[in-house]
Amino acid sequence: MAVLEKFRGIFPAFYACYDDEGNISKERAAGLAEFYHSVGVPGLYVTGSSGECVFHTPKERMETLEAVMEAVGGKLTVIAHVAAPATRDSIELARHAEKMGVDAIAMVPGFYYGLNERVVKKYWCDVLDATGEVPLFIYNIPGTTNGFNLPTRLFEEMLATGRVAGVKNSSDSVQDILRLRMAGGDDVAIFNGTDEQYLAGRMMGASGGIGGTYGYMPELFLRLEELICAGEIGRACDLQREITGIIYDTLKTSSLYAAAKEVLKLRGLPAGSVRAPFLPLEEGEEKAIRGIYEKICEVMERYQ
Repeated sequence: MAVLEKFRGIFPAFYACYDDEGNISKERAAGLAEFYHSVGVPGLYVTGSSGECVFHTPKERMETLEAVMEAVGGKLTVIAHVAAPATRDSIELARHAEKMGVDAIAMVPGFYYGLNERVVKKYWCDVLDATGEVPLFIYNIPGTTNGFNLPTRLFEEMLATGRVAGVKNSSDSVQDILRLRMAGGDDVAIFNGTDEQYLAGRMMGASGGIGGTYGYMPELFLRLEELICAGEIGRACDLQREITGIIYDTLKTSSLYAAAKEVLKLRGLPAGSVRAPFLPLEEGEEKAIRGIYEKICEVMERYQ
């Protein structure tokens, strides 16, 4: 199926790119998008969690998407996360994304309030009704949506709209990937969203992955996907362990996204720091970041 083929493989969750004053930098965003294209990722997931979307105005989110689309639109598959606390803001973001020519939009069930299934369905459907034909990915992330774990029944009801392309699943259990795959069949795309278990997610039926740690080591995840496709599962297990160790080291720093961007800076890709209330890196963490960067380079060389 042509639509499904667009949504396979490694999709970095795009980082927010700032200038030295902390404002959105379209220039740096374009440079980062071009880097991802150069290393061979098939697509990007823009203005989501890793993009610090909840700290941005709708206008800032639009600016980031515009920079990405101007740089790689038509070259990479682009999924734009458009969920916002208010439906009207989500509609504005979705219409803008569709106008920009994205391949799909994505939405979480909602922010802050513990919305029930009926409200969540209306939220998603109101956005779909306000747009043309752009397909939707449901972003299932219970850890940040008051424990809302996409029910099979609701997934089936949304599939019946004819507008749902699939799910990005960031629940802790890979069983959810199998559950959603069984409900949706082979004609939907399901992205693994927990980077530490990419291999397990693929084994349970994921079409690929969307991840926040892909962004500073995309080559390792691309190589992991190659090993899976080649049936070299033992070697894939070894590489997943290496990747997960790097992720754990990154999580030991004071700020995951600030650390990720500092690694990118060492790779010649400045993206600024993070926006408050996220914390920047603490003084003295340079050695740890350098160690993470050197570990990535070493693993990349071993798994060429």
